Amino acid sequence: MAFKHTLAAALIVFLGFCGAISSARAEPFKIVGFGDSLMAGFGLGPDEGFTQKLEAALRAKGHDVTVANAGVSGDTSSGGLSRLDWSVPDGTQLVILELGANDMLRGVSPAITQKNLDAMLAKLKQRKIAVLLAGMRAAPNLGADYQNSFDAIFPKLAEKYGVPLYPFFLDGVAGEPALQLDGLHPNAQGVDLMVERILPDVEKVIAMVQDNS
Repeated sequence: MAFKHTLAAALIVFLGFCGAISSARAEPFKIVGFGDSLMAGFGLGPDEGFTQKLEAALRAKGHDVTVANAGVSGDTSSGGLSRLDWSVPDGTQLVILELGANDMLRGVSPAITQKNLDAMLAKLKQRKIAVLLAGMRAAPNLGADYQNSFDAIFPKLAEKYGVPLYPFFLDGVAGEPALQLDGLHPNAQGVDLMVERILPDVEKVIAMVQDNS
């Protein structure tokens, strides 16, 4: 009789352990979109922003994911660095890091932008969180020297930290009718295009993280 009770107890523990494993596997892959108004969804409806549409697109491809919106309109790389720790919660598996546009628009020295982004990448690496670095490009009217220095920030940092780079977050949207009337922010159709273009890169990083976990 004692043996039967012991066996039953062991079976309950084993099933509970299996259930815990199954529950852990059922957790969605956690992504945080960390950036400025381009990430926050400035001027768009509740379901029209980049993070919402990226999550929907990934789920349509069969990925069990959540994409949290940690975009703040008007944010600079300095502001992003100051809020990174509490904006990216524990358990995050991938950060899409998109900052620098407001630095450029304000004429902030590219050296400062690079230093701030470098510090953010170092923090995320220390926390063992994967990063997809979303690049930005300087407006031509800022001059060739500024443009060359600013544009070089993103490939330099991607190489330094060994993270994948999506060269230009507004690829196919900047200077096109896919922008809002301000000429800076994507409209809903522009967001669709942005998601379509970045989706393969996001899927590659998800696969990489899952293969290494």
